[in-house]
Amino acid sequence: MKLRNTLCLALIGTLFSFKQPAIKNYQKLEDGVLVRLEKPANGQPKIVKVRVVGDNIIQVSATPVEKFSEEASLMVLEDKTKKTDWQYQEKGKTLVLNTKALRVEVGAENGAVTFFDKSGKVLLQENNAGKQAFAPVTFGTTQSYQLKKAFNVDKDEAFYGLGQHQAGLMNYRGWQVDLTQYNSVAVVPFLVSSKNYGILWDNNSITKFGDVRPYQQLSKLKLYGKDQKAGGLTATYAFDKKTGKAPIVRQESEISYEFLEDQNKYPTGYSLEGGLMTWEGFIESDATGDHRFEMPSSGYVKVWIDNKLLLDRWREAWNPGMSVFKAPLQKGKKHSFKMEWNPDGNVSYLALRFLTPQPAQDLNTVAFSSEAGDKMDYYFVHGKNMDEVVSGYRELTGKAQVMPKWAMGFWQSRERYKTQQELLEVVKEFRKRQIPLDNIVQDWSYWKEDQWGSQEFDGTRFPDPKGMINEVHANNAKIMISTWPKFYEGIDAYKKFDQKGLLYKTSINEQIRDWIGKGYVSTFYDAFNPEGRKMFWDLISEKLYKMGIDAWWQDASEPDILSNSSIAHRKALMNPTYLGPADKYFNAYVLQHNKGIYEGQRGTNPNDRVFILTRSAFGGLQRYGAATWSGDIASTFEEMGRQIPAGLNFSLSGLPYWTTDIGGFFVENKYDRGTMTPEVQEEWRELNTRWYQYGTFTPLYRAHGQFPFREVYNIAPENHKAYQAIVYYNKLRYRLMPYIYSLTGQVYHKNGTIMRPLVMDFGTDKNVLNIGDQFMFGPSLLVNPVYEAKATSRKLYLPANTGWYSLYDGSYQKGGQQITAAAPYERMPLFVKEGSILPFGPELQYTTEKPAETITLYVYGGKDASFELYEDENTNYNYEQGKFATIPITYNEASKTLTVGKRQGEFNGMLLKRTFNVVFVQPGKAKALAFDAKPDATIAYSGSASSVKLK
Repeated sequence: MKLRNTLCLALIGTLFSFKQPAIKNYQKLEDGVLVRLEKPANGQPKIVKVRVVGDNIIQVSATPVEKFSEEASLMVLEDKTKKTDWQYQEKGKTLVLNTKALRVEVGAENGAVTFFDKSGKVLLQENNAGKQAFAPVTFGTTQSYQLKKAFNVDKDEAFYGLGQHQAGLMNYRGWQVDLTQYNSVAVVPFLVSSKNYGILWDNNSITKFGDVRPYQQLSKLKLYGKDQKAGGLTATYAFDKKTGKAPIVRQESEISYEFLEDQNKYPTGYSLEGGLMTWEGFIESDATGDHRFEMPSSGYVKVWIDNKLLLDRWREAWNPGMSVFKAPLQKGKKHSFKMEWNPDGNVSYLALRFLTPQPAQDLNTVAFSSEAGDKMDYYFVHGKNMDEVVSGYRELTGKAQVMPKWAMGFWQSRERYKTQQELLEVVKEFRKRQIPLDNIVQDWSYWKEDQWGSQEFDGTRFPDPKGMINEVHANNAKIMISTWPKFYEGIDAYKKFDQKGLLYKTSINEQIRDWIGKGYVSTFYDAFNPEGRKMFWDLISEKLYKMGIDAWWQDASEPDILSNSSIAHRKALMNPTYLGPADKYFNAYVLQHNKGIYEGQRGTNPNDRVFILTRSAFGGLQRYGAATWSGDIASTFEEMGRQIPAGLNFSLSGLPYWTTDIGGFFVENKYDRGTMTPEVQEEWRELNTRWYQYGTFTPLYRAHGQFPFREVYNIAPENHKAYQAIVYYNKLRYRLMPYIYSLTGQVYHKNGTIMRPLVMDFGTDKNVLNIGDQFMFGPSLLVNPVYEAKATSRKLYLPANTGWYSLYDGSYQKGGQQITAAAPYERMPLFVKEGSILPFGPELQYTTEKPAETITLYVYGGKDASFELYEDENTNYNYEQGKFATIPITYNEASKTLTVGKRQGEFNGMLLKRTFNVVFVQPGKAKALAFDAKPDATIAYSGSASSVKLK
């Protein structure tokens, strides 16, 4: 009997081992798992899908309905034919997916996902507790959902990327980042963590990241006037002194003049022109801790809390910028408050909002929150370092091309050249003065006043545009031209687009006039419509490309149909799109617009590298031959300082080509009204000098802005140190072209990043997590811009675990220390990382003037070093078919041996022989940068490996 019972139990056990899985609500897929939540709470998903995209990339999707939307992603171009090995197992009520690089756990009951590295360390964990993921919303007749997803993160984790934001933040931890396209805000919903992972939030609508609680109006605080009266701050509206009018004084609980629609909120009879407004009194919170404030503003603004100046900035009246600051407030305590605003125009913008301290339970969470979507989609990307994370982003969204070599040289631009003669004279003057130049830019309004969108030159000012373009080319320069997706009502191009139903018509129906002349009614075309994209390319191809235009400047690509209109009105102005409501696709316009130009040009002339400069960005933009500039920024030292973290976070977003208007775009009255005083003129020259120094080491090097004219010879005379410093850095940029163009090659071939936040290369050094005003330019150069007026030194940090050489004199210092570096007017502190090889080429007037037959290799010893020299045919796409060459160069510290390795690859016109002059710099044996210095060794190179010993 006992034996029979034992056998029965064994049989039952065997049968049990073959029964259906204990978890019944999931389905194993070829590339992942799909979980159906049995009893989802209100607002929670019904289905969660986790896909293995690659060893280090996982897609998580969720939907509140029974079936996933099949709408294709605009950002992601994933190759779904690619197969990745992965394993699957059940672990209690958890589904476990393993790849070579990751372990992913999915809760079978709630669909919550946790990501681990292979050692078992948690990288990121969804926080689904009590969080409504899907909230139904209706746009017209279209049903959709507001989306939210929170994550648990480490207490010391830092966050970067998300495009270009100009509030001065490097690390977004603890802040809210508003992902809304705007002039000077470029949205890329790709987040990068200091723990070497990224999240691509695949959503096209307006989104917030971080602490996504809504900002509150000041009225949510207890407010007191300066007389201690409760109910509001004392608001004083002082008139221009010339009027002799007494100020208007009233008590106010909100400051909200943010949009055009708010301009009627000022006191009756009040004129902004020449006015000055102050808000004074006390603020009291019901919470203790850091309160964060958000302020979109234009004009001159100062804010004090507890008599501490927290903000002091100027921004042009017609284009407000965002500022953030924080102040510690104590519950129940009155804190003194004062804000002073000089609008600096007859229309200006200002608002102030706040967030209370995050609740304790949310301090280690971050979230994404989007206005619209039919499903929730994000991609988790992991890497051993941030370069691998960026590479994963490009694997998902497309490679960035090798830009044409000329684009890596200097570009000269103005707010616009008003005539053909003006433009040509600038090119001639550069050549006459022997100042390197590769590209001249024709900005807007080259058309007749009432013909915006025609893409036709005004014949009275540009009598022979084809001849002008030919003459630019004859002077060995390229020409870029500005085109907008904008059309004046009634012009021929407008009629053609309108007949096809390819225009947004709200602004036409509302008869909104722009600021040109008497004011003209206009609208934009629908770039989401493939027929619209084709028609736009056909238009600029016929009118401009056939004449020889080399590159495209795509302005207002947010799209900026009506500047400073409320967000709700901006969405109404682009409704409906070809794909659906603008609410769902608002951030993606720039991607589709530039897609049409890229595909159009490559279809028209497959052998000509596309180059686009656009004022906005979005996930995947890099695949369309596009770069981004930082918009219509102000000409101040403070604004220059904000450019640095803006550009670095843009680079970490996976888009490698970025630039800023050297000198800033719009200037204060003291610079452009009448004659500058001598003191102000010197201030202007210093500002431009410092900005040129910084701009030399951004991926794209270009000067642009309104009057005063931005050509170096219009900034200062030849004998002035401003002129001399600007020309010095211009020529240094061209000397570095073998280095810079090699970095450009790495962007495509190795998914490289040119302008590198310190956290990319020194992430184990916790001192660099918040540094946003220093960066690496390529692997070797530490760039330290000077952005304070009259500074002759600046404090900076030399990252740890390596040594650093001054580029200028070769002196050596150990890393891991804060120093005060000399920064005389003429020079910005530049350091070279120990164990670097810097190739310098010949002096050039333009990038392709002559081949680099002689390259000076500066070898910085102390550690092993390597660099790969890259060359191709400069302006075509043959490199995509393997027509390029690389030369590996290595230095071995132990043997003091430099090896120029065997050349790999070939291309038409390749230089077969060249000379390498080697200059060896070591700790204790400084050598100044001098291109005519006697080399320590010389290598005659013909493609085979060659080595020399260095002493």
